[in-house]
Amino acid sequence: MDLSQKVALVTGSSRGIGRAISTKMAEYRATVILTDIRISDLGEVETDIKQKFPGTIVESMELDVTNQSSVDQVITDTLDNFGQIDILVNNAGIVGASGWENRAVSGDIDWDQIYSVNVKGVARMSDAVSKLMKTRTYGKIVNIASMAGRQGKPWNTPYHASKAGVISVTQAYALELAPFNVNVNAICPGLLWTPLWDRIATRNIKLDNKLKDLTPRELFEQIVSDMTPLGREQTPEDIGNLAVFLASDLAINITGQSINVNGGSRMD
Repeated sequence: MDLSQKVALVTGSSRGIGRAISTKMAEYRATVILTDIRISDLGEVETDIKQKFPGTIVESMELDVTNQSSVDQVITDTLDNFGQIDILVNNAGIVGASGWENRAVSGDIDWDQIYSVNVKGVARMSDAVSKLMKTRTYGKIVNIASMAGRQGKPWNTPYHASKAGVISVTQAYALELAPFNVNVNAICPGLLWTPLWDRIATRNIKLDNKLKDLTPRELFEQIVSDMTPLGREQTPEDIGNLAVFLASDLAINITGQSINVNGGSRMD
């Protein structure tokens, strides 16, 4: 796969899946636009990519996907500097509003903020970038959904609902943009040990006395063992590999799909 001459914009690039996707895009020679709500978090990622892949063009930009002015500014700056956007990866996402780790039950603030980032943020970015892709009759959009979007679970209903929304949004944009030769797909990650999962496990231990003797990592490994037929966790690099494939012309006839990367824990 060769993504040279392509410009890839990745939201939520500072850690976890977003960092891995950005790194993989650079490995396959794309120009990479790193974006995050805190630009200060991107410096280490940019440095790391440039050290691993000398000569790679990487630029960091501050982006709040809930703010239209912020989205417009990033699009303008990218076009001014590089003239095009070929690949959009909608990775930015949250599992709750500030303080979610301390709430046993999600509240209105969680519903509002989760949907604002996870669903409306995907739509806002897709609307902005797809205008350019339509004009060029070329583009690849990859949305990061989740295994959580396949089936709801009790502890965080708004998050599960939002990721189901990402799957539906992916299908809608795939149909809308197909006449313009734009592919739109989603990836549904399974169980990956990331800073976010560390926080989720810490929360679950705090709220469930039966788990008090476990470390966050031990709880995660137990869940992987219980849920995953292949018996191993997934990695951010797994998601990056699939994102690169979907962003390449090898996936020219794949659109509207939500592809699981979950070790077999769900097969629908």
